[in-house]
Amino acid sequence: MRIVLVGPPGAGKGTQATRLAETLHIPHISTGDLFRANISRQTELGKLAKSYMDAGNLVPDEVTIAMAKDRMEQPDAEGGFLLDGFPRNVSQAEALDELLDSENMKLDAVLDLEAPEDEVVKRIAGRRVCRNDSAHVFHVTYTPPKQEGVCDVCGGELYQRDDDSEETVRTRLEVYHTQTEPIIDYYKSQGLVVTISAMGPVNEVTVRALEALKRDK
Repeated sequence: MRIVLVGPPGAGKGTQATRLAETLHIPHISTGDLFRANISRQTELGKLAKSYMDAGNLVPDEVTIAMAKDRMEQPDAEGGFLLDGFPRNVSQAEALDELLDSENMKLDAVLDLEAPEDEVVKRIAGRRVCRNDSAHVFHVTYTPPKQEGVCDVCGGELYQRDDDSEETVRTRLEVYHTQTEPIIDYYKSQGLVVTISAMGPVNEVTVRALEALKRDK
């Protein structure tokens, strides 16, 4: 299957993308991973992207699209893929359509994870990360540490990252609404959108997504 995964920050896209890709035996292609891989390998695209990032500028769509094209042409993606974070806007969605058309391929579904805005803010703004090890993550409501502000694992100080503040989260949501959300209507016009609730336990959301994708086939 060839799937695009969309949803607001905090909807659990990264978690669900990993689980769905493993279950469906297709690669999980995330924009963040593409950038990191190209920059670390010092590819021409990586160097180009880094030059924009170092200058404090957004990486142009054509660079992101080129990275995605290169990744989708790898052997492990022949049987399908799950795109996470790409396309990020309508122009990227149009470019993806052109790319797939040129290869006589098409998307099977666009999975839209829905979550109420207040819940998204609560999920992200409540996260606390250990200063000693960023893999140790807690939540003030859902997974609180035994002692407030102290990591259960190593005793390190727990803190809120700057990009997890409520103000930053609401700014990120506004960017999502204005830039990314319009691709949902774009794909609805093609009959590709499958919308599910991202609320509830992670396992339940995964099952819900798989069932929705199966019905859509």
